[in-house]
Amino acid sequence: MPHSCFHCGQPLPADTTWFVTVGGEPKPMCCPGCQAVCQTIMDAGLGDYYQHRQQGNLPADLAPQSLTSELSDELQLFDQQALQQDFVEDTGQGHKRAVFIVEGITCAACIWLLEHSLRKIPGVKQATVNLTTHRATLEWHPDQVLISHLLGTFYRLGYKAYPYQPDAEEARNIKESRSALFRLGVAGIGMMQVMMYAVALYAGALQGMETKQAQYLRLISLIITTPIVFYSAQPFFIAAWRDLRSRHLTMDLPVSLAIGIAYLASLWSTFAGGGAVYFDSITMFTFLLLLGRFVEMRARHRMGKSGNQLSSILPTSAVRLNSEGEQRVAARDLLAGDRILVKPGQLIPADGMVESGHSTVDEAIITGESVAIVKAPGSQVLGGAMNVTSPLTIRVQKVAQSTRASAIAFLLERAFADKPRTAIIADRVASRFVLAVLIVSALVAIVWSVIDPADAFWVTLSVLVITCPCALSLATPTALTAATTALRQRGFLITRGHVLESLASITHVVFDKTGTLTEGKLVLHTTQPLTTMSAADCRVIVAALEQGSEHPIAHAFKPYQEKAADNLQNHVAQGVEGSIAGTVYRFGKADFAAEKLATTPASPSEHGQWLLLCDEYQPLAWFQLTDALRPEAHEVVSQLLQRGIHVSLLSGDQPAPVAAVAAQLNISNWFAGVSPEQKLEKITALQAAGEQVLMVGDGINDVLVLAQAQTSVAMNQATDLAKTSADSMLLRADLRLLLQAMEVAQQTRRIIWQNIGWAIGYNLLALPLAASGMIPPYLAAVGMASSSLIVVCNAMRLGRDKRLTTPNSPSLSTQPA
Repeated sequence: MPHSCFHCGQPLPADTTWFVTVGGEPKPMCCPGCQAVCQTIMDAGLGDYYQHRQQGNLPADLAPQSLTSELSDELQLFDQQALQQDFVEDTGQGHKRAVFIVEGITCAACIWLLEHSLRKIPGVKQATVNLTTHRATLEWHPDQVLISHLLGTFYRLGYKAYPYQPDAEEARNIKESRSALFRLGVAGIGMMQVMMYAVALYAGALQGMETKQAQYLRLISLIITTPIVFYSAQPFFIAAWRDLRSRHLTMDLPVSLAIGIAYLASLWSTFAGGGAVYFDSITMFTFLLLLGRFVEMRARHRMGKSGNQLSSILPTSAVRLNSEGEQRVAARDLLAGDRILVKPGQLIPADGMVESGHSTVDEAIITGESVAIVKAPGSQVLGGAMNVTSPLTIRVQKVAQSTRASAIAFLLERAFADKPRTAIIADRVASRFVLAVLIVSALVAIVWSVIDPADAFWVTLSVLVITCPCALSLATPTALTAATTALRQRGFLITRGHVLESLASITHVVFDKTGTLTEGKLVLHTTQPLTTMSAADCRVIVAALEQGSEHPIAHAFKPYQEKAADNLQNHVAQGVEGSIAGTVYRFGKADFAAEKLATTPASPSEHGQWLLLCDEYQPLAWFQLTDALRPEAHEVVSQLLQRGIHVSLLSGDQPAPVAAVAAQLNISNWFAGVSPEQKLEKITALQAAGEQVLMVGDGINDVLVLAQAQTSVAMNQATDLAKTSADSMLLRADLRLLLQAMEVAQQTRRIIWQNIGWAIGYNLLALPLAASGMIPPYLAAVGMASSSLIVVCNAMRLGRDKRLTTPNSPSLSTQPA
């Protein structure tokens, strides 16, 4: 066995366990750093490097020094469990998941390189990088790979990665904006100065100018242009050098070539005393490109701000109530079961239930509900909501990462990480487009060197500038991010990346009944006395029998509790029995209530749920309980049908109530009493017939179909399992959000294809014009920057469409007949 490290040549430890397969043979490494660098070289297809180097004489860009010992030690700190608590989540399947902010991303080709390299690391289950937000979502097996190695991979590829923390990211965004603005200012001021001298040079060329004066103007232009090239344009050169080292092309390479070659040619012409100078084109191109990136960066920061607000919405402190009174504690130290006091104007620090107090609470940032909601004892409150009017005492139920706000923030990040088919195609096209640009530019240079050598340089420069694929890279991710953010602000949370793409092509919507089309709670609809006793007295008797019960039927009679019953007995699945003023009453199913009577009366109707009240001698009254329709259900179903979308109703409930709901909503295709497996069969059959199915549900019995449908939506009060199985979720109880989401999805699809069509059409039109010498470099710079700005501004329209707002749903009356 060799005694030295295959990569760096240092002595091997006696019991080394680090190996990398090179040329089909395992090669020993002295440390994890050498192993990681060697593996990166092999994965990048650079294995020939080891055949041509001399052992111990390593290029600086491939040696372990690219990840310094100081940086390596710093990254290894993130392997500590204490540090991981703030940003690493356990998926529950033996994997860890975290979101990182990545610096240095410039275009879709960067995304491809990062994802391609990270996915090759053993133990990495998923790696997705979002071009718009510059966030990387990684899922890995902690027993196979450490966080320090994942972060080190970013650094070795020429990028920097940090754990995603909203406050820290906000500070980085501010720093990034200031730096970009300063570079833009230097380029803008310099451009204006150089353009003044350029006008004088152009005028002198036409009217005559002394050589000394022309040389003086060139020297002044050179002095002003130099800081623009070496400072303002520095990010382009750094990114291009990084791309060359990793042997992967991005748009920064043609940009850097254009700026660098033009600057060197102008420098030579200035001191050689002959030839043209391009200082005006250099400064204008740099300024316009920086302006386009600055606008894109500000849009990215603005679209990412919504997710940051959710992640940092919980206050840092809370007032905990104990035997000693009020105690100010850190919000992260709260535990389930603690009692807290939230005063007016304060944010609620955790999810919980109101124990005392009446107030209104603003939940707009979480649910999108614009009107403050009244809260009373027994009401649920959400962490991050604002208490508006009066103090509330709250019993804590969920804290920190378990709160609904944190769950929504995570699901939103997951949606940003996922990529629909359109985005993947655009990324692939953009990653290959750069190579095509370089090849075309080389061919143009060769052809023009034959046609007219004097114009060959500036024609080639125009081709390099005008064909940069910035707009193509931005076409899809900006639209998807803007639409996802806009919908979340309105109350529709997308948790999977394909939702916007699939929602635009839905042909069939399948609804569950209970809790979806209906409120999911029983209300008293009709009271029909059978004796001279009044309906009001009958309701009071039933309310007394149901007193203290938490059954859904008992909740329907709570408004009528005036008396107390004795000797209460609950008969499971049958009804209740008790005595009031010495009279024994029974309430529940007809057979149970009339068990001691001679006959059982027939129910008034086969529709709805009818329950009977009897005393010891006779039946007293029939009560009809219904699960009331949501106020907006009829409007939503009607609009879906008007749009030519088929609607079906699948329910596990009995045929009578399902038929009643279907009749009220004009749904002709309905099925009752179906099991979860039967629901799955129905959905599968629709898909086999070519339907694009949207499933809307809320219960555990809907989990199978929510996962099977092309697109699925969970209601805001759905079970946790249903929420995690669904592709999207309503943050407030308003089915009209479905219609909004479909409108946004269709508009997003139009905008994406508009952007892609514009980007491709622009390049197809501009390339021949530039190659024919009809477009000078400065106009090429204007065209390229304008193309990117058009794409970004077009995508941002998705977040500003005022037509997509929905009025609040009217309240549903529960007054019985």
